[in-house]
Amino acid sequence: MFAVIKTGGKQYRVVPDDVLEVGKIEGEVGSIVQLNEVLVVGGDTPVLGVPTVAGASVAVEVLDHKRGPKVIAFKKRRRKNSRRKRGYRDEITVLRISEILTDGAKPTKGPRPKKEKAAKEPATEAAE
Repeated sequence: MFAVIKTGGKQYRVVPDDVLEVGKIEGEVGSIVQLNEVLVVGGDTPVLGVPTVAGASVAVEVLDHKRGPKVIAFKKRRRKNSRRKRGYRDEITVLRISEILTDGAKPTKGPRPKKEKAAKEPATEAAE
């Protein structure tokens, strides 16, 4: 099953367990957020929305908030000694698709537990 969602003025085709980067979405890291603008729900019998599918939503887990790559806007007017350089970085939210919900259902899956980093053991002296 797949869905086409709309967020931040862009459309994304998603399936469960996909990880994608979208424009900034409110929500704490590790929480579950529902995206309600579902345009298409696909599967055996695809459902097209007019403009959105009624009662459909996508549950996503917020993995991270970060900033995108630097974009530089440089403008120069030749022979006028005029230059302007501006740059910016977009705010990005990294999401993992938990499940695709239809008929107004609520999310059943919670956030995944974080993996604990294994502590490195100190090197033992093997040369005796």
